Amino acid sequence: MLAQGASGLGDGSRTMATVQLKGINKVYPDGFLAVPDLDLAIHEGEFFVLVGPSGCGKSTVLRMVAGLEAVTGGDVCIDGSRVNDVDARDRNIAMAFQNSALYPNMTVAENIGFPMLLAKLPKATIAQRVSEVAEVLNLSDVLDRYPGRLSGGQQQRVALGRAIIREPRLLLMDEPMSNLDAKLRAETRTVITAVQRRLGVTTLYVTHDQVEAMTMADRVAVISRGCVLQCGPPMELYANPVNIFVAQFLGSPQMNVVLAVITGEPDAIGLRVGAHTIWLDDVAMARFPGLRYRIGQPVAAGLRPKSLHESPGGSLPVSVTYIERVGERLHVYATLDASGVTQSDAEVEIDGGRTSTVVVLMSTGSDVNLWQPLELTFDLPQLHLFDIHTGHTLAQASAARASVSA
Repeated sequence: MLAQGASGLGDGSRTMATVQLKGINKVYPDGFLAVPDLDLAIHEGEFFVLVGPSGCGKSTVLRMVAGLEAVTGGDVCIDGSRVNDVDARDRNIAMAFQNSALYPNMTVAENIGFPMLLAKLPKATIAQRVSEVAEVLNLSDVLDRYPGRLSGGQQQRVALGRAIIREPRLLLMDEPMSNLDAKLRAETRTVITAVQRRLGVTTLYVTHDQVEAMTMADRVAVISRGCVLQCGPPMELYANPVNIFVAQFLGSPQMNVVLAVITGEPDAIGLRVGAHTIWLDDVAMARFPGLRYRIGQPVAAGLRPKSLHESPGGSLPVSVTYIERVGERLHVYATLDASGVTQSDAEVEIDGGRTSTVVVLMSTGSDVNLWQPLELTFDLPQLHLFDIHTGHTLAQASAARASVSA
């Protein structure tokens, strides 16, 4: 029952699910392999986010968990039981989609209570549960309204209410905020996260928005071409990305990654970027112990925009090409004398040009002007180095774990 304690929700007595995906794959009739042998474990009560670019297979994974897509191979297990052949309606799972799919001829109260009506519960019980859910979702003042008179954020909250009133053991959410503007997305993020924490319901959330992943999740799995590239707490992935793809996908503005060459000698290692050399300190050397065996070899150097700073005589001279004011910060776009590096799916791509654009975060009071030179330095502890061929990090293994089950 939803009526738990004085607030009506969240006394911890709800049934919460665990989810384990064991080598699941999905092959469509035309032969397209959407998901190849994916392993994943979602803990009881966890807010787990699958994040990745459009078409990467994350929604397919969610739909296989829901029972809306047949699994070609492998096992979907909920609470330790294999559910591959269990109908979606029998899995005790609730879903919220990008489209709120509300009934326009029903009031908010009727939309929220509809699953209870189908279950043929007494009207008094339905009314009580609707009232409790509406209070949690800040919808008590609009219960008599029809969906057409609601904002987009309110409509999405009504859809969420219709899902959680069933008291599911597992809540699945597929891009639920894609149709909302920035302000409503921020508000709805807060509501969804607060409700999930209060209910403790195990939640699998799919999005292409890294901001949603970083702000809402207990753990995040970055997906590309149906494969989990890295999984863990959001800040762990941000601080220790396992490859260039993850490094550039998480963070806004995204990480600057440029071509560099390891130079120097075993006891004094430098990083040559364009015509300039940055010497590494003992801390950086300890993070990348294999560099002494890569002298003369190219690598990809990753620099977060916030780790770059204006400093007269700095080791990275650039030329400012564009300035973007974002609140109290400036996003300064500048040309650096080094080729840019990206990773698309499994392929590392080096820009054919001799220069690349880097982004620097600065305060609005900074004295910076278009087409003027700027000398930069950066925080060595924030340096990331990647293999130019595979895109994998060169940091010691303990700093860049990619476990999908821990």
